[in-house]
Amino acid sequence: MNAYKRLNKEKAMKIKGCAFCLMMMLLLFVSIAWAGNRLESNIDDQVAVEVTVYNSNFGLIKDIRQVELPEGQGELRFMDVASHILPVTVYAKSLDYPEVFGVLEQNYEYDLMNADKLLDKYVGKKIKIINWNKFKDRKDAVTAILLSNNQGQIYKINDEIYLGHPGYKVLPQLPENLIANPTLVWLYQNKARKNHKLEVSYLTENINWKADYVLVLNQADTAADISGWVTLDNRSGAIYRDARLKLVAGDVHRVEKTIKA
Repeated sequence: MNAYKRLNKEKAMKIKGCAFCLMMMLLLFVSIAWAGNRLESNIDDQVAVEVTVYNSNFGLIKDIRQVELPEGQGELRFMDVASHILPVTVYAKSLDYPEVFGVLEQNYEYDLMNADKLLDKYVGKKIKIINWNKFKDRKDAVTAILLSNNQGQIYKINDEIYLGHPGYKVLPQLPENLIANPTLVWLYQNKARKNHKLEVSYLTENINWKADYVLVLNQADTAADISGWVTLDNRSGAIYRDARLKLVAGDVHRVEKTIKA
């Protein structure tokens, strides 16, 4: 009886082990499939862009691009969007095949290019520190492991821990996962391989316009010529090439977030 129970227990363990292996293989297969469908779209794919600017320092952007997507799930990096984009306002659709394409998940990624951001990517890795040796009139270089970059740097050099260092920090290269340009990252579902015309609309801040008018009277003060100039101030962090432009005056009501007590 005990031998039978032990046999069943070993058999159950083997079944659980096989099920775990199958699950891990399935997850690995899905990860590889998603990695294989990792695509990028930049401003070169743009076929049209519409910009509606409100004189309240924001605008509505409609960016239309031609993108060929394979069948199945994948990752699409939609690059060259405004750095002052309001990510919650993003809406993406396929103009040609709306029933085929859909966005399952969206992230907005943008790493500002500064020293702290670069050092954050190298925490736990080796970097080089160069210090000027004024006694020997030369540069001395040491290899250090960056342990932390939170409110100051902590390094491990040889077997000692340094709280900061006066030398110059030298990185071997730019981090691979650094996204230097504003990018929307989508996990998408595409039911069939198609060449989509994707329309992506979103609101962005830091774009504005104003109008100035000049009135010139004739010598008899009985008639006048009026002319006007429109000044567009684009500080949204994006370029809109050959854009179809609309200007809207007046106050536009925007729904503000409310916090319930």
